[in-house]
Amino acid sequence: MNWLRAAEFKVGLLVIVVGSLIAVMSMQVSEDPSYLGRSKKAWFLIPNAGGLVKNSAIRSAGIPVGVIKDIRLQDGQARVDITVKSDVPMTTSAAIEIKAQGILGDAHIEVYPGSPTDPPLPDNAQILTVKAGGSLENLMAQVGEVTASLKVVAKNLEEATSQDGTRNHVLGRIIKNVETITKDLAQVTTENKDKIGDIVDEVHDITSSLREVMNDNSDTGIKKTWARLSQTMKNLDEITGKINRGEGTIGKLISDEATAEKVDSAIDGLSDMVGSASKIETAFDFKTDYLGDVGNWKTTVGVKIQPGLDRYYYLAIVDDPVGVVETTRYQYNGTPPQGSAEYYEKKTYENKLKFTLLFAKNFWDLTLKGGVIENGGGFGVDYYFFRRKMRATVEAFDFKRTNLRGSLSYFFYRGLYVNAGWNDAFNKNDASSSFIGGGLYLTNDDLKLLLTKGL
Repeated sequence: MNWLRAAEFKVGLLVIVVGSLIAVMSMQVSEDPSYLGRSKKAWFLIPNAGGLVKNSAIRSAGIPVGVIKDIRLQDGQARVDITVKSDVPMTTSAAIEIKAQGILGDAHIEVYPGSPTDPPLPDNAQILTVKAGGSLENLMAQVGEVTASLKVVAKNLEEATSQDGTRNHVLGRIIKNVETITKDLAQVTTENKDKIGDIVDEVHDITSSLREVMNDNSDTGIKKTWARLSQTMKNLDEITGKINRGEGTIGKLISDEATAEKVDSAIDGLSDMVGSASKIETAFDFKTDYLGDVGNWKTTVGVKIQPGLDRYYYLAIVDDPVGVVETTRYQYNGTPPQGSAEYYEKKTYENKLKFTLLFAKNFWDLTLKGGVIENGGGFGVDYYFFRRKMRATVEAFDFKRTNLRGSLSYFFYRGLYVNAGWNDAFNKNDASSSFIGGGLYLTNDDLKLLLTKGL
């Protein structure tokens, strides 16, 4: 075993140990993760691999995570094989971006691992999403395109501003139109120089008058008016201040709790009254008709009270231009030449009002009504159709001289309606006439709305 003690053996053993340490340290400091099996491989295709160098580092979020293993030609494109550390979670949505590094054309690869929810990327699989970042070559190509576009613009501008090019380019036509407008404007100002001078004089007069109004110190001038307005605003401010401090009747009404409670109580009582009234459907009917043969207007003001859906009461006052006709029978007793005789005297009271009081019963779209119609007993029938927008009415009353009246009404907008018909169809009262007119029918809901707005 003397060879173990020999100097040659010791020197050789030292060389082997030192070489092994150097190899291990080289693998530890190398950016290539393929050593010791701690890596995964992938590849991608790009049109131009300029600026990429084999064995250069690739990064993710600026941190080196692998190296470029190989760059070669495949199907007319550059195929780049990369090796990435195994602890980088590469998925099927991984992406590659070629980023410029400096202004000398160098580039490096930026790796985006992809969404963690996607499946893992198989080893040695192709990365399909590749983004070409900005580089000096791309920049120069874009500058070249911009320069070419500027040359085209300059050429078009030169042609547009030339004498022959004005007809061929939009800009040339615009310049030509501007030239024509300025020429016409110069001609207009030359021909109407005196009128323009008059306009300037009138503007000067207006500004002078405005200056006089602004400097007017009379009682009706703007300065005194503004002063009075300022004083009014000051008084209004004092009034609102008193109200806020609870002074005066309005101030107490707003600030005093006892007064507020009284007002609330009064409002509650009024609300109860309105609530009780709302249980009964009430409506007002204002109607006026023009009697064609008489040549005058007939006006009716009515109130409809409906305690239930199947019945209602109707009360109206009628101003009839035909008036109230009364006939009185007189008889002579004695021995006149003709013996006993009798005669009748008819009196017409044109300003005497007529009254209508009816009770009506509803049967779906049919309504039967009866009572007093214009101071005489009578009855009538109403029938609604077209979704109750149209009403046909027939009424007969004053049976001594039977007055038969028919009409047709159409309700077209929120209670407004028009109507037409024929009065005294049998001409028993010497009042036969066609009529046409309109009216306003206010329902219970309309009245509640008016009361609410009024309060």
